[in-house]
Amino acid sequence: MDFTFSEEQQAAAEAARGVFADVAPDAVPSPALTTGAVADEFDRALWARLADADLLSLLSAEEYGGAGLDAVALCLVLRESAKVLARVPLLESSAAMAAVQAYGGHELRAELLERAGRGEVVLTVASSGRTGHDPAELAVTARQEEGEGADWILDGVQTAVPWAYDADYVVVPAHTAADRTVLALVPRGHGGVALGEQFSTSGERLGELRLESARIAARDVIDVEDAWEWLRNLLTTGTCALALGLGERVLRMSSEYTSKREQFGFPVATFQAVAVQAADRYIDLRAMEVTLWQAAWRIASGARCTLPVAGDVAVAKIWASEGVRRVVQTAQHLHGGFGADVDYPLHRYHAWAKHLELSLGPAAAHEEALGELLAAHSLG
Repeated sequence: MDFTFSEEQQAAAEAARGVFADVAPDAVPSPALTTGAVADEFDRALWARLADADLLSLLSAEEYGGAGLDAVALCLVLRESAKVLARVPLLESSAAMAAVQAYGGHELRAELLERAGRGEVVLTVASSGRTGHDPAELAVTARQEEGEGADWILDGVQTAVPWAYDADYVVVPAHTAADRTVLALVPRGHGGVALGEQFSTSGERLGELRLESARIAARDVIDVEDAWEWLRNLLTTGTCALALGLGERVLRMSSEYTSKREQFGFPVATFQAVAVQAADRYIDLRAMEVTLWQAAWRIASGARCTLPVAGDVAVAKIWASEGVRRVVQTAQHLHGGFGADVDYPLHRYHAWAKHLELSLGPAAAHEEALGELLAAHSLG
């Protein structure tokens, strides 16, 4: 078996490293020093560079101006973006575009995909539900008026929508009276739609999306079985890729700092207690990596296994949510008081890691979900 990345996937990662090379993690005010958002919008200049490098259209087919790559390539790029805390909706917009391509109608694909690939249209996804704990698809109800091709009416609330104030469309999962889940593309500023400001631990502005009899055209609603589950798995796996990239950068920061910091005439990195903690975090990162690529490969290949894709995604979430927390906590410990210095970027990585951990949810919940899948699917 060949576990190496393809030339196209490696080229995407290389292009991403080139684009992110000049990105400064501290380009905006520190979240520790601001009471509101650290910036009014995401990094539009970086977004334009990503578009110029064809990294916004990675998953789009060639007919829509894309590279036709897969979830593995996207995760490779996301991994690089997290190393510099890139303030762009790359995960959300890419995942939404992929869902539109895979499940949307021809008119919707023609309208959005090429423009989104050029960076002219920004998409995001409401995936946190009403409280952040309940399934997102249950937070909003959707009903279609009578008649073929009739509009859909949406009511409900979605919390903590990333980049909600900047996106042109929010992809909203909603449940119907027939217990189906549809995906509605809700335009910014649409009638019956309101936003309430929220803020993440990283200092980014989120939005509480409130829908009150919001009327959405039928062509902007994806009513296909499993579309939301597929999109949710891609979003979650992409978040695991962000956690991996962030963790790798933080461990490197810890290595560089402890190699230079001396006590009793020796670098603290040579002390056994320090080396053991760093080694444990390295093991965490390697476990995060292997489970990430397993989940991404399942999504990309569509391969059938004993467990559904959700099983591999659950394992990746278990390692990512626990691992990224342990990595940044150890880094803070090894840096001492220097790790909390607002002129040093480690505290920013800690804040972003906490946001990712909260987005993924607690490992115990994923372990329970994995247990239910194992009970329902015989491995014999």
